[in-house]
Amino acid sequence: MSTPTVYEYKVVTFRESLIGDALDGDKLEKTLNKHAEEGWRLKTITSADVKGRIGPGAVEGLLLTLERPRV
Repeated sequence: MSTPTVYEYKVVTFRESLIGDALDGDKLEKTLNKHAEEGWRLKTITSADVKGRIGPGAVEGLLLTLERPRV
């Protein structure tokens, strides 16, 4: 009987800029490709309010959930 594959997960925050620009597709693609080189694959993308680095407000952004088989 084979052992089921166990996965590990990583959540990456992808934010719009604080000046309200639209999400950058090229930057998102580079982020996904960078993680793919490390064996991660995209599981889900969730739209969310993401706390900014400056001040108490949140900005719209994405939560990228990545998975890869645990070694």
